[in-house]
Amino acid sequence: MKVLPYRALAGEVVFRPTAVKLDRNSLETSVFSEQERVVALHQVEREDWRICRLSLTATLPANEVSAGPWSDLAVIAVLTEGATNSRTTVRLERSPGDEAEWAGSLRFSRTAYRGQAELAVFVVATIGGVPGRIIGSSEENWLVDLTARTPVHGRELRVNEVDFRNGVHDWLRPFKDSPWVVETADDLPTVHLNTGFEGIAELLGTAVGPLERAVRDMLAAQIATDVWTAVFHSAAGDLEADADGNPQWPAGWRGTVLRGMLADVLPELSEPDALREVHTRRAEPSGWNDLQPRINYAAMRRARVPRHVGTAIRALESSQKESAQ
Repeated sequence: MKVLPYRALAGEVVFRPTAVKLDRNSLETSVFSEQERVVALHQVEREDWRICRLSLTATLPANEVSAGPWSDLAVIAVLTEGATNSRTTVRLERSPGDEAEWAGSLRFSRTAYRGQAELAVFVVATIGGVPGRIIGSSEENWLVDLTARTPVHGRELRVNEVDFRNGVHDWLRPFKDSPWVVETADDLPTVHLNTGFEGIAELLGTAVGPLERAVRDMLAAQIATDVWTAVFHSAAGDLEADADGNPQWPAGWRGTVLRGMLADVLPELSEPDALREVHTRRAEPSGWNDLQPRINYAAMRRARVPRHVGTAIRALESSQKESAQ
C-alpha cells in the first residue's frame, strides 16, 4: 500500500461495466464477465467496428466521501494500453442524491487500441489547496480484450511458438508430433505452439476467406478447450486446506480459473461449497472421474466450441454449394 502525505479513502472503490455499444449496436451483457473482470470484444461477430462506448458505474465509500477534508471531488475512468501507449479518460457523474454512486460512458476508437487495455477508476480531489490529488483508486481493474482468443485473462497466459523437434526446449521433443502442448507448472500457464507442425502457425496467423477463418477459429477453440481443462486440473490439484480441512482459494491465475469455471462445473452449489466439493472429490477417484464430463463441458463452453463448430459447418456447406454451381 502506498503511503500518501495526505488523507485518502480507506474504503474500497469498486466499479463494473453496465453496457457496451459498438458504433450504434448495443451488445449483450455476455460480452463482459464479472467473475473474470473482462470485457470480451473479440467475441463480437464483426471486426470493422469503429467506436466503442463502454458504460460503467463506480461505487465509493459513502461515509468517507461526505466526511473527508477534500473538495472538488471527481471520479475518473481511465483506459490504458501499454503496447500502443493509448490512454482514454472520462469523468463520471454523481447519481442525484447519492454520493456513493457515480456513472458515465467511456468512448474510444478501435484504431487507438491493438489488443488488451486495462480499465481503472481513480478518485481525485483538492486537499489543502492542492488540486488533482488521488485519494482513491480501484484495486480490482478490468481488462478490455479486443482481439485475443485465449480463454484466460490476458495477463495470465503465455503463448510460446517453438519447433518441438529442433527447438531449445529438450523436454518438448517427445511431443514433436503434437501441434501444441499446455504447461501449467510455472507462475503463468503457457501454450507451446509447435511451429514444426506443418501449417498450424500459418493457419492461426492468417485467414483470408470465410472457410479459412472458420477453420482457424475452430482450431483456436480446441486449443482454448485444452488450456481450460489443463489449468482447471492444475488449480484443483494445488488446493491447500486450513487447520480445519477447509480448502482455500489459491492466488493468481489458479484462483481466477476456479472461480470462473466452478459456476459451470457445479452450478447448483455456491462458490465455497463448490470448492469444498472439488477438494473432496480429488481424494476420491470415482467422484473425480464422475466430474470429468462437467469439466470438459465447462472448458468447451468457455472456449465457445459450439459456436465455432457451427460456424465451420455453415462455412463448409456454403463452400460446397458454391463449388457445385
